[in-house]
Amino acid sequence: MASQQIILLVINIIGGIAVIGSYILGLHNAGPNAANALWGGVPAAIRPVYGVYMILAAIGYLAFLYFILARLTPAEVSISGRFGYSTFYVIFLLILIPSAFWMPLTNVYVGNPGTALWVGIRVVLAIVGLASIALVWALLALKTQTSGVAYWLAVAGSIYFAFHCAVLDAIVWAALFK
Repeated sequence: MASQQIILLVINIIGGIAVIGSYILGLHNAGPNAANALWGGVPAAIRPVYGVYMILAAIGYLAFLYFILARLTPAEVSISGRFGYSTFYVIFLLILIPSAFWMPLTNVYVGNPGTALWVGIRVVLAIVGLASIALVWALLALKTQTSGVAYWLAVAGSIYFAFHCAVLDAIVWAALFK
């Protein structure tokens, strides 16, 4: 594994721990009705569907992460003829860092609603949504000899992940929450 791949792996390990840790701590610290409060105005009837969609987004994440880490040779990566493998660092950081702030900000907002917190939550969701769209672009603009099933699974996974983050989280959840 090349040093650039190790850096991306470390970004994902630390970022993943931060995101999952923020969810665990957020649910633990928020009390027994935390999950219901975090759904806000999302109707109970569609919550199970959202759960399935979250699992599909996680599978998509694993598909594109596998492709980027295991199937690409960093020195050969050219995205749109201008960017290299390190572009993925920026994209993953813009997905993972804001994602780690969503739960804490939402918990604070539930306990003490305010415009600044709501804007912060929306900004966090927008950054993650836009970064996930950037990932789709990067994969589609990738100039590489590596293609095949793993590539197309990565593209499909990134498209679904982007849909989930940009549409379901940043638009639908936010609209229904308030």
